[in-house]
Amino acid sequence: MMDEASVSVRLHPFKGLAGPEGAPVPWSSYGRILPTRPNFTLDPLWHAGCYYVQDSSAMFVGYLFRKLLSASQGALRVLDLCAAPGGKTTDLAASLREAVGDGFLLVANEVMKARAAVLDDNVARWGDPNVVVTSVDPAAFARLEGFFDIIVADVPCSGEGMFRKDPRAREEWSPAVVELCAARQRRILADVWPALREGGFLLYSTCTYETAENDDNLAWAAESLGGRILPPEDVFGGYGVRRTPHGHLLEAGVVPGEGQWAGVLRKTAPQRPAAHADLAALHPLRSGVRKGEAKGKDFVPDPDYALSIIFDSKDYPAVDVDRQTALRFLHRDALVLSQAAPGYNVITYLGHPLGFVKNIGSRCNNLLPKARRILMNV
Repeated sequence: MMDEASVSVRLHPFKGLAGPEGAPVPWSSYGRILPTRPNFTLDPLWHAGCYYVQDSSAMFVGYLFRKLLSASQGALRVLDLCAAPGGKTTDLAASLREAVGDGFLLVANEVMKARAAVLDDNVARWGDPNVVVTSVDPAAFARLEGFFDIIVADVPCSGEGMFRKDPRAREEWSPAVVELCAARQRRILADVWPALREGGFLLYSTCTYETAENDDNLAWAAESLGGRILPPEDVFGGYGVRRTPHGHLLEAGVVPGEGQWAGVLRKTAPQRPAAHADLAALHPLRSGVRKGEAKGKDFVPDPDYALSIIFDSKDYPAVDVDRQTALRFLHRDALVLSQAAPGYNVITYLGHPLGFVKNIGSRCNNLLPKARRILMNV
């Protein structure tokens, strides 16, 4: 019988490092491995974007990404190609902001529309204005010739590393699925390859143990597309991370988290002149953070502005509420807040903004987006 899947979170370095306590993740300064799984839905700090629930093994991709940042110079343009639900995107965003401040662009893409909506919500909670969310096929990026300095491709895979967490992955696995996934992964890499600049890095990862989907595919990309594999390093061996011919393998039950494989390729193939960034042609779901919009004589604040790391507390009076009131707000209830100023107020919990209400006297109208409300009873 398999052991239970682990539970871990990664704290937001630009929102005060508030969140659950736990054992440190060896390869992530902000990662915490929790002793038990709490009900994250009923934690207002999760809704405030103070932390992200992410498998500790998946955080190893962020570790490799930060090593690449030290080899890159100047303003950085990064593509997270298969980004949903958003764990790696939020890790990349925090790492970029710590490394280069505001001098970066991160495009987070998810081709499946339903998954892209989840990605968009999680990016909104994280609140970094330099993240653009798109939902296009990887081939659509080929028009951005040589635009990205780093492409992170956590590609769809046969999912052996998720067997403890996802029973369906066990039921659906077969040698034929491995073969299908490996072919699809090569297609994805070939489609997006033109968008990576010469000398740029491809950080390729999966959550499977299959050589055909991991080492073999990175070797295929090096030979067929034009790149040089960065040799894996002997790191965190005491925590169960082991080297494979071209990458690093984290195996569920050996490392603290679930399964992950990751390797890095540097592009050597020449490119045509770098393309002008026409991101608008990709019809982004999200690009930057709006403060709000004028409606008649009113200026209505955008709900995502409250969650953004650029939110200015001087813009709106704050009403700091207790946990139960915060949950009622997140349930999208109309609140009566006698201490609230007339008009728009920001609701905060332990000082962290959750969203806006409009105090009309007898009650406060709730501006939380319907799609983000807590559905369970609070």
